[in-house]
Amino acid sequence: MQSKKQLDLVKRLKAIADTGLVYVQNDYDKERYTELRDISIKLMSELADQPLEALQQFFLPEKDYPTVKVDVRGLVLNEFDEILMAKERIDGKWTIPGGWADVGDSPSEAVLREIKEETGLETEVVRLLAIYDKRCHPHPPQPFYVYKIMFFCTMVGGDLRHGFDMEGAAFFSLDNLPELSTDRILESQLKQLFKLAKDKADVYFD
Repeated sequence: MQSKKQLDLVKRLKAIADTGLVYVQNDYDKERYTELRDISIKLMSELADQPLEALQQFFLPEKDYPTVKVDVRGLVLNEFDEILMAKERIDGKWTIPGGWADVGDSPSEAVLREIKEETGLETEVVRLLAIYDKRCHPHPPQPFYVYKIMFFCTMVGGDLRHGFDMEGAAFFSLDNLPELSTDRILESQLKQLFKLAKDKADVYFD
């Protein structure tokens, strides 16, 4: 928990440095903000246990005000109320389908595309279930600040088959879940999303 709090502070530190570099007006301040940004990325590497080179390549210099990253995911149920899940090739664990939202896609377009690419199924969005601030949930530490937009979707076609970047696609009951990719989804979130979908409850946020 302590390392998570430290990582949150370092993310904020990097955001301040990035904002400073966007609006900097002299070379003296630019040098200081650049040094502050470099230090924050090095600290992220240590706290999140991520390779420094990978973070340096990912975090390109900001050209505009820095904002959070957006992850979109879809809860899809079959006629037995089993949950559609995809097996990640990266860690060999399971999650509900989804991923980073692309520029040019609306959130609903992005989630439908991700579900199709990862599981082969065509779906429609029924409604929004939740917007999670990843910092507020016990995910493993990571260097990015992420909002997770969670939709309830229904199947309309396609064939169940995993995508090229996944290792599997299948349905699981809530009381018999596979090993979860906790960087992407938590059991507590699955239970909450399932209840929100079945009870037609109001959207959860944070």
